[in-house]
Amino acid sequence: MIMRFVLTGILVLVAAGVGFLTYDWYRTSSGTRDAYGVPFKLTAANGETVTEQSFRGQPNAVFFGFTHCPEVCPTTLFELDGWLKTLGDDGANIRAWFVTVDPERDTAELMASYVGAVSDRITGVTGDPKAIAEMVKGFAIYARKVPLEGDDYTMDHTASILLLDSKGRLFGTIAYGENAGTAMEKLKRLAAG
Repeated sequence: MIMRFVLTGILVLVAAGVGFLTYDWYRTSSGTRDAYGVPFKLTAANGETVTEQSFRGQPNAVFFGFTHCPEVCPTTLFELDGWLKTLGDDGANIRAWFVTVDPERDTAELMASYVGAVSDRITGVTGDPKAIAEMVKGFAIYARKVPLEGDDYTMDHTASILLLDSKGRLFGTIAYGENAGTAMEKLKRLAAG
């Protein structure tokens, strides 16, 4: 008799587990996923507040980097700006963001100057180092300070552009050095999505 209750209890737990896994799979595959990343509160280069709600309502291209980057960041910003210009009206609804992984050096003024020299479509974002670190971690971005000679340093970081849909969900990525035609197709799909 006791064994029957134990077996019944185990079957109920297994059924509940299978039910939850099925629900989670359906929720994930049906497009009702939660937004990507974590809540955050940072500052745009123009002084305006940027939060996770800034990544809602329109599709977004988000790149994490830093202004002292010798190659990857300026190249990526230049390419992203060029792709958006080439898309023209087809990509007019995409908002582009450059979030620093080096807030100790990347002030709002420096971000405005650095990004502004490349693009009027991309918004530079900085903020409190702790808030930046939390966002970087919450968006699954790799970023690490690498010491150089003296007191200088550089940053090692993820070099992909995150593509977020209008609900803030991860739509895809554009890898550093990815074929321009493929990147453009991804941005077109993002804009149309």
